[in-house]
Amino acid sequence: MIPPVLALFQKRIEGDDALLQLAALKFKKAGLGAEYYAETPDELDTLLRFSPDAESPATVHLPRWINLFEKDHRTLVLEFAEKFKERLLGIIIHDQKEIVDQFDDYLKMLREMESSLSRVEAPFLFLEYAVGLDPDLFIKLFRAASDLEHVSSCIDIGHIGIRHTRHVFSQKYPGKDICALKPGDPGLKEIIMDVEEAVEAAPAEVLRVILEIGSLRKPLHYHLHDAHPLSTYSPFGVSDHLSFLNKIMLPFEYMGVRSLDLMFGPFWLSRIVIEAIELLGPDHVSFMLEIHPTEGRIPLGDASYLFHHWQDKGNAERMNFWLAVLYENQQLILEAIKERNHERE
Repeated sequence: MIPPVLALFQKRIEGDDALLQLAALKFKKAGLGAEYYAETPDELDTLLRFSPDAESPATVHLPRWINLFEKDHRTLVLEFAEKFKERLLGIIIHDQKEIVDQFDDYLKMLREMESSLSRVEAPFLFLEYAVGLDPDLFIKLFRAASDLEHVSSCIDIGHIGIRHTRHVFSQKYPGKDICALKPGDPGLKEIIMDVEEAVEAAPAEVLRVILEIGSLRKPLHYHLHDAHPLSTYSPFGVSDHLSFLNKIMLPFEYMGVRSLDLMFGPFWLSRIVIEAIELLGPDHVSFMLEIHPTEGRIPLGDASYLFHHWQDKGNAERMNFWLAVLYENQQLILEAIKERNHERE
C-alpha cells in the first residue's frame, strides 16, 4: 500500500486560472493529491473545481491567522470540517505561540474542538509545527491530547530542522541568527564549518520528534520540504520550502567543492518517509510536498492549448517548471516507499 502523497496546489505565480488547469493536468498524470490553501469555504469550493481527480486525496491548509482562542475562528474551522468532510483527509492549522504561556487553556480549546468535530464526523484537524515552539513542548501537547480522536499533528520537517539549526548555532554564537547569513557574506568562509555542523544536527532532531509523536499511534500528516539557512532560492525570503534536489552554491571552496548539500536531501527524505511508515503503517500517514516555486522555465508542450489566450507564456512556463520539480520530488518519496516495501518482502 502507498500512503497518500500530495503537493501544494496553488498558483503562487501570477496569472489566471489556466495555471490551476495546468496544475490539475500535471497532478492527475503524476497521481498526486492536492493540499489547497483557502481562507473561506467558498474559496475552497472554487479550488476544488480544479481538483486533479474526484477521488484523489485532498487536504486544506487554513490561514496562519487562525487562533483557536477566538470563537469566530473555531466556528470557521468547523464550517470547513462539516462542509467538506466527505472530500478531505484533513484540515491543517498552525500551532500558536500562546501554547507556551497558556498550555492548559489551549488544551481545553482542543478538547472543545474535539467535541464539535466528533459531532459532525469531521476529518482530522492537524496542528502544524510552525511558530518555532520548543519541540518538547509540541510533543508534550500531543501527549496531553492523545485521547482526542479528531486532533493530531502535522510534522513540518523543514520548520523543525531550521529551528534546531538556529538553536545549535546560537550556542556557539550567542545572539546571532544563522538564517541571516548568505553565501556572499564576508567572513562566512571562516565559520562555514560551524554552519554545516548546525545544519547536520537537524535531521536527527526531526527523527526524534517523529518517533516521540509517532509513538502515540495516531495518524500523522507530514509537510516535506528541504531547508538550509544560507538558501536564497525562495522568492518569499525564507530558508526552507526547497526541493530535496537543490544545492547551495558557494563563492569559495569548502571540502573540495563550491556547493553544500541541503539539510535533508534524498538520503534523509528517504529515512524520514520510511520511519514514518514503519511507525504507523501506510494507512495512517500522509505526505505533502510543500515546496515553493523557484526560477526556471519548461516549455508547455501538449499543455500549450490551455494558454492560447496568453500573449506572454513566461509565467505559464514558470508554473510548468515548478510542477516538474514537484513531480521529481514525488518520485523520491515513491522510491523510498518502494525500497521499504522491497525490504519487507
